[in-house]
Amino acid sequence: MTDERVFKMEFSRVYPMLVQKAERKGRSKSEVDAVIFWLTGYDSTALQAQLERNANLETFFAEAPQINPNAAKITGVICGHRVEEIMNPLMQKIRWLDKLVDELAKGKSLEKILRK
Repeated sequence: MTDERVFKMEFSRVYPMLVQKAERKGRSKSEVDAVIFWLTGYDSTALQAQLERNANLETFFAEAPQINPNAAKITGVICGHRVEEIMNPLMQKIRWLDKLVDELAKGKSLEKILRK
């Protein structure tokens, strides 16, 4: 799938998959939301608004109140790519989110995931 196609995917279609990934491993929707809030600066109202208006991933990240400054500490491999080496800033943000939810699903504590 091309980057451009990924960027145009509706966040409202991706979000349930992120929640399912976590819930299959015994984690909760509220923990997924906590990860999203930490990464993007959205709160529950703003996240719900993005979901309701079917914002695509490009818009979702462009309108994020503030990408967490500690996001640069997210490292590792997701989908065969090292997240810290991804050159496209938008794709890196998308992979950061995927990596955080992946860590949640693997049982890491929220405190460690959120790089506190």
